[in-house]
Amino acid sequence: MRHLVKGRKLRRTTSHRKALLRNLVTSFIEKERIQTTLAKAKETRPLAEKMITLAKTDTLHARRRALAVLTKEAAVTKLFGDVAPRFLERPGGYTRIVKTGSRKGDGAEMAFLELIGAEYKKKEKKKKKDKNKGAKKA
Repeated sequence: MRHLVKGRKLRRTTSHRKALLRNLVTSFIEKERIQTTLAKAKETRPLAEKMITLAKTDTLHARRRALAVLTKEAAVTKLFGDVAPRFLERPGGYTRIVKTGSRKGDGAEMAFLELIGAEYKKKEKKKKKDKNKGAKKA
């Protein structure tokens, strides 16, 4: 029986799993929206929410604890300077998981993990002007 045994192993060793989750959380803080498998998103969510809750205190000790998990200093700076102040009044529930269907290659369930209030804005494509289009052929 699996009483009180929580979490997914994701078919990885402990060290590989920890590194994977640290990288996912770092990318999530930097980009505010990541696409991954549903199982990985469900495992990343509690760690990401703990990082945001930790950043709400904004002390040196909290920054060092965040650096122990996140792999980039730029992510810590963004977490404490940009992300955490948005959620000062909110007691929890900073992220959402949106299912997006199955992956074409192996059929894995895919999902977006995103911050609440960070609505996705599509990037506008740059229009390229074709120089030869207006010129006449000789």
